[in-house]
Amino acid sequence: RMLSGYKPKNDVKDSYKILELEEGCSLDDVRNSYCNLAKKYHPDSSSGMADSRAFIRVEEAYRVVLSDLSGKQQPDPGEEEEDQFKSKSLQHRHYLSFEGVGIGTPSQREKQYMQFRVDRATEQVLEYRQQRLESRYAGSDLSRAKDVRQSKKVKITQAVERLVEDLIQESMAKGDFDNLSGKGKPLQKFSHSPHIDPMTHNLNRILIDNGYQPEWILLQKEIRETIERLRKSIVASRRKLGEPMTLSEQKQWGRICEQLAEDIRKLNKRVDNFNLVVPILSRQMVHFSTDKEILRARKTYEAVVEKVSDSDRKENEGEEGK
Repeated sequence: RMLSGYKPKNDVKDSYKILELEEGCSLDDVRNSYCNLAKKYHPDSSSGMADSRAFIRVEEAYRVVLSDLSGKQQPDPGEEEEDQFKSKSLQHRHYLSFEGVGIGTPSQREKQYMQFRVDRATEQVLEYRQQRLESRYAGSDLSRAKDVRQSKKVKITQAVERLVEDLIQESMAKGDFDNLSGKGKPLQKFSHSPHIDPMTHNLNRILIDNGYQPEWILLQKEIRETIERLRKSIVASRRKLGEPMTLSEQKQWGRICEQLAEDIRKLNKRVDNFNLVVPILSRQMVHFSTDKEILRARKTYEAVVEKVSDSDRKENEGEEGK
C-alpha cells in the first residue's frame, strides 16, 4: 500500500550516474552494477560503506533505468505472437469441449451440455416413432389398395364369365351348335393325365375337331405360303430373262428386285404381328432379307440351268450313240 503511489525522485540521467553507468548500456550491465552497489550500500551487507539512504537512492535509480530500458527496447515480433497465441489458447481451451455448447465456467457448460444431449436424444426418439407410424400407415394403405385391385380383378373376371355364358346361351337359342358332331352325346375324356385340366382340354379338342385354328397358326401358314410364292416368282422371272442378260433385261431385272424388296418389307410386317401373338417364344420368326432372297434365287436358277444342260447333254449323247 505504501509503495503503490510511490514515484521516484531521480530523473533518468541522475539514475545512470548513481548506478555509475552511461546511457545506452545493456540490461546486463544495469543488473551487474545494481548488484555491486547493493552489496556495498545495503545495511545488512556488513560492509564498511553500508548506508541505508545510499541504498534507497541506488534502488530508485535501478527502477528508473529499468523502466527507461523497457520503453526503448522493441520486443521480438515472433515471441510476441507466440505469447499472444498462448494466452488465447489458454483462455479458450475449455470452449473446445462439449461440442461448443453452453457458456460460462466449465462446470456450468458441462451441465448445459448434458441437458443438450438429453434434448437431442428426446428428439431422435420422437423422429423414430414418427417414422414407424408413417411406415405402418403407408403399409396399410398399400394393402388396402392391393385389396381394391384384387376385388376389381375378380369383378371383371366374373363379368367376362357372365358375358361368355350369355353369348353361349344366345348361340344355343339360335341353333348355331346344331351342326356339331356328337350333339346330345356325353363328352369323351381325351386325356387321362392328372396334370391337364379336363375342361380346358375337352374345349380345345372340340375346337380342333371343328376346324378352329388359333390366329398365330393362320399367320404362320400365310407367311410361309407368301415367301414360297415370292421365291418361285423371282426364279421364274429370272428364267424368262435368259443368260447372259442384255442391257434392257438387266434394267428389267432391277425392277423385279425392287418389287421383291417391297414385298419383303410388307411380309416382315406380318412377321412382326406374328411374333406379338405367338404363345411360344421358340416359335417366333426372324425378318426375311431381300439380298439373301435374291442370292437364293440366283443359286436356284443356276442349279436349274445346270440341270437342264445336263439333261440336254445326255440326250445328245444318246442320239449320237444310236
